[in-house]
Amino acid sequence: MLEVGGREVRISSPGRQVFPGLVKEDIARYYAAVADVMIEHLRDRPTALERWPNGVLEGNEGFYHKHLLRGMPSYAAATEVHFPSGRPGSMLCPTEPAVIVWAAQMNTITFHPWPCTAPQTDQPDELRLDFDPSPGTGFADAVRAAELARELLAGWGWPVGCKTSGGRGVHVFVPIEPRWGFVDVRHAAIAIGRELERREPSLVTTSWWKEGRGARVFVDFNQAAQDRTIASAYSIRARPQATVSMPVTWSQLPTVDPGEFTVRTVPQLIADGRGDPWDGLIIRPERRADLADALRLWDRDVAEGLPELPYPPDFPKMPGEPPRVQPSRAARQSAPRASPGTGRSRRSPGSDPDAIG
Repeated sequence: MLEVGGREVRISSPGRQVFPGLVKEDIARYYAAVADVMIEHLRDRPTALERWPNGVLEGNEGFYHKHLLRGMPSYAAATEVHFPSGRPGSMLCPTEPAVIVWAAQMNTITFHPWPCTAPQTDQPDELRLDFDPSPGTGFADAVRAAELARELLAGWGWPVGCKTSGGRGVHVFVPIEPRWGFVDVRHAAIAIGRELERREPSLVTTSWWKEGRGARVFVDFNQAAQDRTIASAYSIRARPQATVSMPVTWSQLPTVDPGEFTVRTVPQLIADGRGDPWDGLIIRPERRADLADALRLWDRDVAEGLPELPYPPDFPKMPGEPPRVQPSRAARQSAPRASPGTGRSRRSPGSDPDAIG
């Protein structure tokens, strides 16, 4: 049993290996140690659970659990949401620290909260920007891109927080007024990404297709789409080192090693009283951003001919969305075919899975 917030949470199979050198009890104790501060990042938010029943070990796989689990304790709350298909559902909505440890008991490794709070689950109150390094780039490049974003957003007077992703990336969070739907928030993320791309085209890209990114940092605008999430602060990531997504200050960001924030090190940082750098900024923010500045950028880009960008493949076709086909394949499909009898074809009919006809 672990005591968390005045409740006792039973941990079954405490000695089962979850990470190399870490067992299930270690994971539960980690979440018990950070639960008081972590709950402020999850409170009242619909939360998907990334579960690894057989551990984060070679050959194993995890999955995302978006609906309510059977056997939820009486103190675990739920909230209603609508998924992109329009289908309604009920999701876990953490309200107290014990829920975090109970989820760890259910083999949760990473918590993925929506950017909204109940009951307004169709109106985000956070804008989240995911800076994802492409091959040939790394954490330092993601930091540069995040700092470029901070410069842009701070120019609008927006409060901006940052954290490590638990890998090579950087996450930037902005508390926003809950007045817009997911489509508008995603458009704001696209507009910001495009502006960063204009300012530093050799560093930043908004290319959804990997073949167009090159050695640049991708601004993953689709993380702002409905039902898309970013790992919460203090969440463990499913990596062999059991790294943690850690909120930091902007002055700390260029100097930290994201690999040093792990299950073994983060509880002591919290015990040392370092405080949460997002308190008063993203958590209980003193002010929230007005998306109008970013949406004006979006409107300007649309007026100048820049199109909507592709949604994730599991979404229904969205208004104004271009075809979901990578540019190189689209070019092959639109290329004129050689006339019969020219002798130019290098393949027999039917041998090319991308061929037309």
